[in-house]
Amino acid sequence: MKNKYTITFLALTFLAVGCGNDEKKIITDDSPITVKVSSISKNDNNPFLTASGTIQAVNSANLSTRMMGFVTSTPVNIGDKVKKGQLLVSINNSDLQAKLSQVNAGIAEANAAFTNAEKDYNRFKILFAENSASQKEFDDMTAHYNMAKARLEGAKQMKNEVDAQFAYANIRAPFDGVVTGKYIKNGDMANPGMPLIAMEAPGKFEVMASVPESEISKIPTNASVNVLVKSLNKTVTGKVTELSSSAKNTGGQYMVKVALDKTDTSILSGMFVTVQFPIKVQEKSEMVLIPKEALVNKGQLFGVYTVSESNTALLRWLRIGRAFGNQVEVLSGLSANESYIISADGKLFNGAKVSIQ
Repeated sequence: MKNKYTITFLALTFLAVGCGNDEKKIITDDSPITVKVSSISKNDNNPFLTASGTIQAVNSANLSTRMMGFVTSTPVNIGDKVKKGQLLVSINNSDLQAKLSQVNAGIAEANAAFTNAEKDYNRFKILFAENSASQKEFDDMTAHYNMAKARLEGAKQMKNEVDAQFAYANIRAPFDGVVTGKYIKNGDMANPGMPLIAMEAPGKFEVMASVPESEISKIPTNASVNVLVKSLNKTVTGKVTELSSSAKNTGGQYMVKVALDKTDTSILSGMFVTVQFPIKVQEKSEMVLIPKEALVNKGQLFGVYTVSESNTALLRWLRIGRAFGNQVEVLSGLSANESYIISADGKLFNGAKVSIQ
């Protein structure tokens, strides 16, 4: 009998504890969630178009050769600063050396023949003036002299050709800059047109952005633009310098070049950016902008929580448009003079009680 009373007492104890937990849970669920709200941000300036692009150096080069041969020396590495004319790559040129020796021998031979022909021509010129040589003999000697002269000139031009090929055997820096790529090493076979060294001159940068055909005509020439460097979360300024007039080779996207203004921001070639282009319109328009962190994303739907008149969370679905930086344009779903929740101390849901901080 004692054991029976003990079991009954434990059961009642667990039931009381369980009921106490349920009551506590209900009280917690009824507690309002503390939230922060913000007002709609309006942009009364001219509307803008955003486009993605990449930063590149204004002065850059991919160096290659037009001859085939084994690489014998690569005295630079990626990141090295080089001066104009500094040797970057050497290619085996033993065949060029042999060809140069042949050309020099040909020049010596042509020069001797020309000297001899010139003497004969001057001698016959005097004899012809004294009527001691016939017209035909003088004409033959003149032709022989001219041919010798032409052979000498041809031999010299062949030497110029060989000398030009030596420039492709020893690749030198075309300007002061920094080595940004090295695609070959000692012992590799260099082929015509194959990139060997990439370099650029730091300090001046530009952006190449792609714009759809429906918007390219709206971008004004020489327009001042803002450029957001995504990796640094910094905004720099620039000016439109070139507008492409053809998208034949770019898949329907028109290329726009933007020259960046001088800045202290540590930008590098290859960084991805978002460019904000002002576009031509007849009248100014008003844009509604909200920060991206305030958006609620469910699949392909975007929304934002607002506070109802009864102080509860209300999810409003939005139609969003263009984005720039950490803000996005709201096309419908919110209007001016409305507020929205930007952060909360708990998980929000439709109908949740909220308390504005």
